[in-house]
Amino acid sequence: MNVGLFVGADPALETDSWWWQALAVVGLKVLVVFVIGLVGTMFMVWFERKIVAGMQNRVGPNKAGPFGLLQTLADGTKLFFKEDLIPDRADRFVFRLAPFLAFVPAFLVWAVIPLGGDFSGGGDGTVSWFGQVTRVQLADPPIGVLLVLALSSIAVYGVMLAGWSSGSKYPLLGSVRASAQMISYEAALGLSLAAVLMTAGTLSTSGIVSAQNSITKWHLLSTGVVPFVVFLIAMTAELNRPPFDLVEAEQELVGGFHTEYSSIRFALFFLAEFMNVISMSALLVTLFLGGPQPLYLGGVNIFAVLGPLSGTAWLLLKVFIFLYMYVWFRATLPRLRYDQLMNLGWKVLIPISLGWFLMLAALQVARDSDVSGVAYALIVVAALVGIALAYLLFQAALTKSQREHESEGAAY
Repeated sequence: MNVGLFVGADPALETDSWWWQALAVVGLKVLVVFVIGLVGTMFMVWFERKIVAGMQNRVGPNKAGPFGLLQTLADGTKLFFKEDLIPDRADRFVFRLAPFLAFVPAFLVWAVIPLGGDFSGGGDGTVSWFGQVTRVQLADPPIGVLLVLALSSIAVYGVMLAGWSSGSKYPLLGSVRASAQMISYEAALGLSLAAVLMTAGTLSTSGIVSAQNSITKWHLLSTGVVPFVVFLIAMTAELNRPPFDLVEAEQELVGGFHTEYSSIRFALFFLAEFMNVISMSALLVTLFLGGPQPLYLGGVNIFAVLGPLSGTAWLLLKVFIFLYMYVWFRATLPRLRYDQLMNLGWKVLIPISLGWFLMLAALQVARDSDVSGVAYALIVVAALVGIALAYLLFQAALTKSQREHESEGAAY
């Protein structure tokens, strides 16, 4: 067995060339990913404050550096040198550990996201740098998508342990509510992701990008748009972004799970939150919009002049669209009530994503069986009718449950 292939090691390490050249390429990529994570997070904080200020007719950061670009650096420096307080009743070890359980997974997600590469014409994304064949991503394990799901699940522990270890009731309530929210939307996110994996036939992130070698093969279209919409909504809830920011509902929880935190540990939670916005947007683009795949306008790749970096330019452009969209959400949408939040996750998104996945599975089996066009059309109609009947039965059950709940009266 090729161990390097199993763990997704860099192709440069599998060649017979000088070992120090291969290690230099890998080390350079580690440094680039680290810098992208930090600089991208600083940019995202500034970008959000500036765009929301413009939407609300305010000025926003404009003093520290040109256009206020250094404001985030100034805020981070201030937090780093502030006094670090630990409550007397806190579990000191867990209290210190929790911020890193939120921050480290947010960083590691970048390791498996293709940040560029040559995927045109059915390419596998490899490029040649300094005489070494490599990928524009840190690692490409064959279970890359499962690694992302595992890392997002670990972040739940950071939130939960932060609230529990504080020794205070307000952070504990905030962490329990946050954990319930993140776990609820994880199911819908996983089901929508399963539709992409079934269509692409691989768990490798570079393989998923390679399968989308034309706009008609983008999984946004090949999966029928519904998994994309479900993934977008579930991802927004997973990231605790408005209108799903119940994790930090200041009006109700004083600040949520991080109420007792200060100094650099407080900054790590928000660094993880803003970093997750960028990394999960990049994951969304990778899964549904072709990642670094170029979009040919009139048969022309407008970033072709950038050569090997054209894929990176396309990825940044697509990610930027979603970053702006998240800022737009924050500036315009009101926060949901908690019962609305849970109802949307359990009663809407999970049934829709499950039903759509079963329909896509039936169509995939029909294609693999080489059925005739008429039989395929009948399968499509039967699947749609089945989804419609399931929806009507589900709505009837919800209506009956709501009436029984109203007849019993308010619980408090």
